[in-house]
Amino acid sequence: MNSNYLQQIYSKISANASEIDQEGCFPETAFKLLADAGLLEITLPGNELSFENNKQVGLLKLLKSVGKASLPVGRIYEGHINALYLVHLFASQNQKDRWFKDVSLNKMLFGVWNTQDGEGVEIHSIGNGRYKLAGCKTFCSGANWINRPLVTGKLFSPDKTGWQMFIIPTEKVQAIKVDGSFWKPLGMRASASFRMDFTGIELSEEDLLGKPDAYYQQPHFTGGAVRFAAVQLGGAEAILQETLIFLKAMNRTDDLFQQARVAEMTYLIETGNLWLNQAGSHAEQSSETLDDVNKILAYSNMMRTVVEDICIRCMQLAERSVGSRGLMRPQAMERIHRDLTTYLRQPAPDATLTAIGAYVLNQDAYQDFWQ
Repeated sequence: MNSNYLQQIYSKISANASEIDQEGCFPETAFKLLADAGLLEITLPGNELSFENNKQVGLLKLLKSVGKASLPVGRIYEGHINALYLVHLFASQNQKDRWFKDVSLNKMLFGVWNTQDGEGVEIHSIGNGRYKLAGCKTFCSGANWINRPLVTGKLFSPDKTGWQMFIIPTEKVQAIKVDGSFWKPLGMRASASFRMDFTGIELSEEDLLGKPDAYYQQPHFTGGAVRFAAVQLGGAEAILQETLIFLKAMNRTDDLFQQARVAEMTYLIETGNLWLNQAGSHAEQSSETLDDVNKILAYSNMMRTVVEDICIRCMQLAERSVGSRGLMRPQAMERIHRDLTTYLRQPAPDATLTAIGAYVLNQDAYQDFWQ
């Protein structure tokens, strides 16, 4: 795909980001641009970044670019890619044909909603291959703008039980009840991460994705952290870009302390780029042996942790560089800083860190086992 054309798309998304920075908004213009550019179906069979070809490095770079343009757009887009990856992994051929057509022909948007609210979601068999839902999810990014939400819940059925994925054909079922009242975040306002109530919705067997407990299959579950880390790294790049714009406008480029801070931000982000390339390469070369699975999990956890540190340090350096003046609205820095602060709050950071240490300590010797 033409890089100049994509840069024009990203520039338009970035320009639109401040207009939608409020609770209740959704980046409709951005997703129209992504759809028109063919980026909703780019991972489907026959396309440039098809999952079948396992081009992980290219996919991570794409996610980083979208995140740099807009973190809320990047978050929702990453959820779309995540859902399609789970379809690629676990769907029957008939399901793939149907769901992939929803994207390629109808430009439908997918997403993954897994975060529990209260008791979470239950899926009850009502006979004849039909199921009825009860319960809610929260932090459902994209909310009612998502045409094909991939949701998880506890399945109760005579012949199978467990943590079950399903995809809701939203136009064929009763409306999902939406509650956006709790969504009062510091940042990521336009990601529309609302509470969704599925109680009373009926599904068919064909709406269930994979076997029970497939959602947590490794390395796909933990390994997917590299995708949201790539979006976050794009946010750090945007922070650096806005810092440069501000310093040049204020004629502060000859200040030695500013030069030192910009130097540190630059090498931190390049460190992130190296991690992105390495994580993608490891994923492309990994087999399904137990040793390779454990290694890819540890490496994904390392990338996630390092990128979080990079983002936090870049925000600290940018704050010192631009001061209060640069962190005021309508400066883009103020919005990006809030968005990145919020988006970095991903689940279980401490468990992620200790899992890396446990992996290393379980090795016989430290002998370049990342190679």
